[in-house]
Amino acid sequence: MITLETVNLEIEGPKAVVHLNRPDKKNAMNPQMHRDMNTVLDRIEEDGGVKAVVITGTGNSFSSGMDLEECFLRPFDDPQLFYRTNLVALKWFQRLKAFPAVTIAKVNGFAFGGGFLVTGLCDLAVADETALFGLSEINFGIFPAGGATWAATHNLARKQALYYILTGDTMTGREAEQHGLVNKAVPAAELDAETDRLVAKIVNKNPVTLHLAKQVYERTTELDLPAAIDYDQAKLWELSRLSGNEWINVALRQFEKRSYQPGLSTYKRAEADVTP
Repeated sequence: MITLETVNLEIEGPKAVVHLNRPDKKNAMNPQMHRDMNTVLDRIEEDGGVKAVVITGTGNSFSSGMDLEECFLRPFDDPQLFYRTNLVALKWFQRLKAFPAVTIAKVNGFAFGGGFLVTGLCDLAVADETALFGLSEINFGIFPAGGATWAATHNLARKQALYYILTGDTMTGREAEQHGLVNKAVPAAELDAETDRLVAKIVNKNPVTLHLAKQVYERTTELDLPAAIDYDQAKLWELSRLSGNEWINVALRQFEKRSYQPGLSTYKRAEADVTP
């Protein structure tokens, strides 16, 4: 366990768990939490062996969003301080979106503003079915910024995104599953087990493949089919080089011996014998 002022980090083999830790403030993100999150992401990258990163909240909330007083009210009269304060947040949000490991939001309780954003930035998400999501910025006179509108736009259908942006209404975890913001919503008592089940599916995969699969997805959302094919073929050659052609030399050799079925299971990685 690595304990910082507002965030705790556990690394156990290929899994890291990040606990947002301001439970008395519903894990609202203050400047210290933004600094701590950059430190945590550094630590995970330095470890080198993490394939799945779970982000969750301590107590009964994921995150109630930005600490409005510490991030906005207090520094507002000093333009340089205001800029520097919020730049730290914007930095780790962007890092999370492009993080090499698979990121999973485990949403317990409130996920407003920045909490909604982190959920949308993560690659995958599991939620308590009674968790409460919202973009409440319209209720204090601004629109969702800092990437929050991006999160709504890229995770929800147009009319749903605009509905929540323009009204400030909330959605439950179950509704978030229906709208596509989370992969699955479960009763609170099953949240840990469902997250562990998802992590188990990720950590037995080739980390190079996981990282490049994320890159190919993100890039090809912006390309027409011919350009997308050119891009994914280049990435396939990159993957082959970086992994020692594991997909041919290990995975398909096992398939040739009928030791597994790709549609139903994954191949066995001999970690000591392949390039990670």
